[in-house]
Amino acid sequence: MTPAQKSAAGAVKLLITDVDGTLVNNDKVLTPASIDAAKALKAAGIALAVTSSRPPRGCRMLVEPLQLTLPISGFNGGAWGEPPDLKIIESHPVDPAAAEKAIAFLHEQKLDIWVYTEDEWFVRDPKGAHVEREAFILQLPPRVVQDFTPEQTRHAFKVVGICDDAARLAQVAKGAQALLGDTASASRSSGHFLDVTHPKANKGWVVEDLARRLNLKTAQIATIGDGDNDTLMFAKAGLSIAMGNADDDVKAKADFVTDSNQDDGWAKAVRQYLLPVAAKTGEPA
Repeated sequence: MTPAQKSAAGAVKLLITDVDGTLVNNDKVLTPASIDAAKALKAAGIALAVTSSRPPRGCRMLVEPLQLTLPISGFNGGAWGEPPDLKIIESHPVDPAAAEKAIAFLHEQKLDIWVYTEDEWFVRDPKGAHVEREAFILQLPPRVVQDFTPEQTRHAFKVVGICDDAARLAQVAKGAQALLGDTASASRSSGHFLDVTHPKANKGWVVEDLARRLNLKTAQIATIGDGDNDTLMFAKAGLSIAMGNADDDVKAKADFVTDSNQDDGWAKAVRQYLLPVAAKTGEPA
């Protein structure tokens, strides 16, 4: 199936993109090719929206170079920030009882745990795995606590379990979702992060929400990502693209696979799968 056939219900009008492992390279940098591809999207009449497991403020470095104007859905859709200042315009924190249950479960599984509120993130071990890297990515230092308080869980937007054993993390994710049921969403945002968020804070819902906001059909939306949580938006969109660095099970759920985020896969996907669609459906290229 060609991209033009895939989008037969209507030209692609919006691309929703993941950030880490997708839009930026492993150094968390936007490459010149990606910036140029974003400009080409705009010239072709295709809007660009960002969704990420990061908090909205953790995406502020993307706003100016990509000329972002649509709300950024952080925490997988748990909080929406409006450019340019990323003021929160819509939020869906985790139910406090679900947050407490998730923390207890992840503790039983002997995973490191982080808790994010709207403006801060809390860790128990400042030297724990990935803490320093996360602080660099978000440009926000963590607050170190001895334990997580009811005040924090009452305002949690994301509870994260950290484990470098990807296979084990996948099993923990299944257990967490079974335990939490419809009170929360539990999905892996990478091979070492399990995100627990509000039920509406998942990337499938992000597709539906942006379709409503922009008066689009979901068939007019393309999505691109690399993580297990991105497959939720793949299932809702008219066109889905997996990064070359994604796991095989993620690639299997996408319509197309591009190169890795280290090889300008995002920019290549835009030019190979989206701009030709715009040209064939009468949009300016």
